[in-house]
Amino acid sequence: MNKLANTTKALLAGSLLFAAWPVSPLTFIIFIAWVPLLMVADNTTKKLSFFWYTFLTTLVWNVLTTWWIWNSTDIGSIAAMVANSLLMTLPWWGYFIFKTNYGKRTGYISLVFFWLLFEYIHLNWQLSWPWLTLGNVFAQQINWVQWYEFTGTSGGSLWILLVNILLYDTWIQIRNKSVKPLHILILTVVWVLPFVISFLVKPETNQNPVANSNNVIIVQPNIDPYSQKFDQSTISTQVQTFIQLSEQALDTNTRLVVWPETALPAAVWQDELKNASIYAPVFDFANRHRNITIVTGAETFKSYGAEKLTTSARFNENDNSYYDVFNAAVAIKSNSPLQFYNKSKLVPGVETLPDFLLWMAPVFEKFGGTASGYGKSAESAVFIEPGNPYIPAPIICYESIYGEYVSTYVQKGANILTIITNDGWWGNTPGHKQHLAYARLRAIETRKWVARSANTGISAVIDNAGAIQQTQPWDTAAYIKAAIPPVSGETFYVAHGDIISTIAMAIGILLIVWNIFMQLRKKSIIKQMRK
Repeated sequence: MNKLANTTKALLAGSLLFAAWPVSPLTFIIFIAWVPLLMVADNTTKKLSFFWYTFLTTLVWNVLTTWWIWNSTDIGSIAAMVANSLLMTLPWWGYFIFKTNYGKRTGYISLVFFWLLFEYIHLNWQLSWPWLTLGNVFAQQINWVQWYEFTGTSGGSLWILLVNILLYDTWIQIRNKSVKPLHILILTVVWVLPFVISFLVKPETNQNPVANSNNVIIVQPNIDPYSQKFDQSTISTQVQTFIQLSEQALDTNTRLVVWPETALPAAVWQDELKNASIYAPVFDFANRHRNITIVTGAETFKSYGAEKLTTSARFNENDNSYYDVFNAAVAIKSNSPLQFYNKSKLVPGVETLPDFLLWMAPVFEKFGGTASGYGKSAESAVFIEPGNPYIPAPIICYESIYGEYVSTYVQKGANILTIITNDGWWGNTPGHKQHLAYARLRAIETRKWVARSANTGISAVIDNAGAIQQTQPWDTAAYIKAAIPPVSGETFYVAHGDIISTIAMAIGILLIVWNIFMQLRKKSIIKQMRK
């Protein structure tokens, strides 16, 4: 009976996490979503049993929330969801161990710091998949988290964990008829204060810019990534689609034109892009409109000659040279040299294979992944063109879910975030809607406007408070024209980084070391007592 009750609660926790997640309007559920699993922890005595209950919770959450990645890779999606679910159990397993060994209060402290440590690692290691970072859940409730300009999403994760723990502890006190007024006060302050702070720090946004302001054109071509985009016979037509949609919106005040990821899909060498005949119309278009800068995605190569300069470099048997393939962004302006940025945050298993999984290369290649992987830039970059008021951050697709990484573009002078993406791989599912929603958090963290160009949608203009000002719907060929103000300066989060995660990493590691020391000490005492 106890096993059935615990299984039911584990399933309920996973279902509540899913019910709260974008694009659901039931975000408020997140504040109670972990409570059933906390109940399971108190009703379980065996570590392994609790591990599997937790895995059940995280697996339900992962499957129900990110099932749509199946549309781009079937076997890969199963592996990703199972692996991510297993990793998510680790901080909870640590909590159970600490609660068992040192008491509930110490357990609660360990849960908070272990979870934040897990999220930080998951943002920065080679198998990174931070789509379900807890703080992302508020992506549609931007008026609750305007303080992300100070904390980033780790502040949201901390808030969720604290409220869940305090609510559960309060419920236990009420059940035992031992509730303390101070406890109720602490719960109320922790729960309500962030709403108040959010209201106080939200910036005023001018939603009606002056008519003759500089403007940005965002193009959404709606090209099917499966049947059209990489079909060599249709690339010339695709290029004309971009140019025609751009021409329809251009005026004398246009300074920036944004095309989506891999808008130029015929891979060419980066030093030969200007001379590639298939892209001659693009450069003719730029020369006709000398005041504009085009920020576009492109598939490109770069040769290193006889030396293998990067771990991702591939060998060309035709001339015994090494080269990299890039998912790149390029800035094109008349009479200016091309500027390139190569996507740095690559999708594990699809665009890159972690070093420790290279032995599985044949499996990944069989199911649509890559072993050699794409090359990448070592760090973020911005595109600065003389006379252009916009300094865009060329953020490519998956990179837009990395808050701290996006902030590095702003540190280098970006005054507008240009997100170029191709969400068509997932079809008309919650995937592309969640991706759009996460961009709103990047706007708040950096206090920069976002110009988002998505191949099949949803393209959007997002203001520096995270509000969507304009969109074009899914599966529509269209453009957006917006007088977007370039915003200079750095927020606290941009200037100082993810302080909460840094603190959590230090404390989490100290807790682990302390536990090891205590366990060794315990064994030493037992050993001495037996002598």
